[in-house]
Amino acid sequence: MAVGADLAGVTKPFTDAIAEAEALVLSAEFAETDADLAEGLDYLAGGISSILQVARAGEKSHPYFVTSTGPYSKMGLDNPDTIYYHATVEADATYVVRGVRGTTSDLAFQVLRGNYTADDVPGGEVAFDDREIPIAADGTFEITFGPENPDAPAGTHFVLGEGATMLSVREVYSDWATEARGSISIERVDAVGVPPVEFTTARIAKRYAIAAKMLTSRVKTWFNFPKWFYLGEPVNTFTAPRTTPGGLATQYSSVGHFDLPAGTAMVVTVPKSDAPYQGFQLGSLWYISLDYVNHQTSLNSAQAQVDPDGMIRMVISADDPGVANWVETTGRRRGILQFRWQRTDAPITPEQGPTAVVVDAADVPAHLPFYDQNRIDAAGWAERIAVRQRAFARRMLG
Repeated sequence: MAVGADLAGVTKPFTDAIAEAEALVLSAEFAETDADLAEGLDYLAGGISSILQVARAGEKSHPYFVTSTGPYSKMGLDNPDTIYYHATVEADATYVVRGVRGTTSDLAFQVLRGNYTADDVPGGEVAFDDREIPIAADGTFEITFGPENPDAPAGTHFVLGEGATMLSVREVYSDWATEARGSISIERVDAVGVPPVEFTTARIAKRYAIAAKMLTSRVKTWFNFPKWFYLGEPVNTFTAPRTTPGGLATQYSSVGHFDLPAGTAMVVTVPKSDAPYQGFQLGSLWYISLDYVNHQTSLNSAQAQVDPDGMIRMVISADDPGVANWVETTGRRRGILQFRWQRTDAPITPEQGPTAVVVDAADVPAHLPFYDQNRIDAAGWAERIAVRQRAFARRMLG
């Protein structure tokens, strides 16, 4: 008898989870068009790919950083300006994180306890950016995470804490075309120089079972996130800036959701902030970013046109209003609105937050006091998109 003859069904938990997740996608109440469903099914494909990668990288003895979410495996309203990494950790072990600081606007670390589920957000008591750690003149750094270590020099050791499961790292761009990402690695101190335990079929079967639970939990969780934090707000408005639930220590957010029938547009006005990072994006009701490479569905303060009075004025609409700060809904009537400010030294006040007004598309010029300076022709718009495409391609290989 062949060695694997008695192992039939090892992958069945995962294939069953795919079928369950597909049913959830197809039954989503907010999917009103074929394009909505197509996006949901593509979102599921990215989730399948990502979950398998994450499950394979979940070996606790020899962790390494993997991409948590990205352009081809989106989740959790991924920020178009951010590269996300994470590594699996255990609270009673010690880890060394080494890296080289790039030239991006922000580099942030967060220790998470537990996991995102359909009912809860993981705790994150330890969250800081690279200003808290010593960085050498050549950009290199080395820090540790683990149990209490009172003898460690300031800024070099961070406590994982009871229940710690994940170390998350975010590298955030403002100018996609000129900023360069750094590098980062992690090693578990008691596993250095020692190979991991060889695989067994039982471990592989367990991995598929874990991946199955992760996949269905992922779909259910992000279905609920808009309900928790967005859809309860009045439509076509923004919340006052606030610290991000379960998020970064120096991040403020202003959120909302839009409903723009054909022939309407939203004009959003926000002061250009002194914060090193200020970004805005649209998301779909699948709680993922829209296509931000081939469309201008996001703008940060380095990309946006700033008016002479220091304000950034954006037009959110399906149809091209002929201005540089058009943020494309890519045909969606409904979706998510999200501002972020990061690396802040002081709270972002309500006066520093956005205001919005919904108008007839034909009336947009009347709501832009510097309309003549905001205008852009078809060739200029194509060049803006080309800059995004080229900068994104460079970033992915950086």
